[in-house]
Amino acid sequence: MTTLQIIWFFLIAVLITGYALLDGFDLGVGNLHLLTKGEQERGQMFYSIGPFWDANQVWLLTGGGAIFAAFPMVYATVFSGFYMALMLLLFALIFRAVSIEFQHQLPSPRWRRVWDWGFSLGSILPSILLGVAVGNLLRGIPLDASGNFAGSFIGLLNPYSVFLGLFSLAMFTMHGAAFLMVENVGELKAKARGWARNSWLAYVFLFIIATAWSYVSSPGLFVNFFNYPILWIFPLAAVAGMAYFPVALKGQSNSRPVLTSGLSIIGILGIVGGSLFPYLVPASNNPQYGLTIFNSSSSELTLTVMLILALIGMPLVLGYTGYIYYKFLGGSKVARLRKQTPISG
Repeated sequence: MTTLQIIWFFLIAVLITGYALLDGFDLGVGNLHLLTKGEQERGQMFYSIGPFWDANQVWLLTGGGAIFAAFPMVYATVFSGFYMALMLLLFALIFRAVSIEFQHQLPSPRWRRVWDWGFSLGSILPSILLGVAVGNLLRGIPLDASGNFAGSFIGLLNPYSVFLGLFSLAMFTMHGAAFLMVENVGELKAKARGWARNSWLAYVFLFIIATAWSYVSSPGLFVNFFNYPILWIFPLAAVAGMAYFPVALKGQSNSRPVLTSGLSIIGILGIVGGSLFPYLVPASNNPQYGLTIFNSSSSELTLTVMLILALIGMPLVLGYTGYIYYKFLGGSKVARLRKQTPISG
């Protein structure tokens, strides 16, 4: 049973990381959308993510479903405790999707401005809320003896969690700017390089403060890294990605910056997972009330059946995702797509 629970912790971590890597650049492009005022460049930004954005949502849906099946108590606690935040996240993602689909349906400038704002705000808000959620999990949330949320929505907006929301905003913005360099040429690519450099500076600055703040306020988050030295691979990956990113920006490779930012994101989420294990929802008021992979999982039969289904389904998801990126990744392919199809994925 213990092995199955650890396997499912790892699988859910992979799904969440996949979402952050793939939909992260979508969100980043949306965060930057209003920084350019030219209608043509905004259209280029839309079409850069056009073939990918809806497929990227699969990782979020699959991750949520996996948590529901493997750790139902965690699902219940998080979705009840974070209800208001999750509703805001859901509405933002819906409005963002509608903005992508509707933006080019009418030639009216006013119509396009509305959906430009919808696309941008529907990207910025999730970028922040996802970081706020991670911040609350790292510091712990108030739970009762039954594992039910015992706090309030206002309590979730504490300084530490809001700060991590700003950190995730910078991280996704950097990733999105790096992705724009892959998909575009000319002036927009030059702008994306500048956006990437500026967001990288914010990302590194916020990372240093977040690390120090975490150590001072919750030193227990670092215990696993000293007990299991193998986990240091994640901080090293995060720092290596940060350190090499400006070098990648100066190089000739279009793909190296986004690969480097992706490496840093993997490192950051690895740090989060390594810090939390074996907890999924730590309790801030009493550590014994926290939900771990051992006291909140489904039965052994459920985990076994789900693992079999995951071993069948995951290759299909990976194959589908790989095929989409193989067919459409690259500015020339997107340019051809722009001439043939509307903006929807």
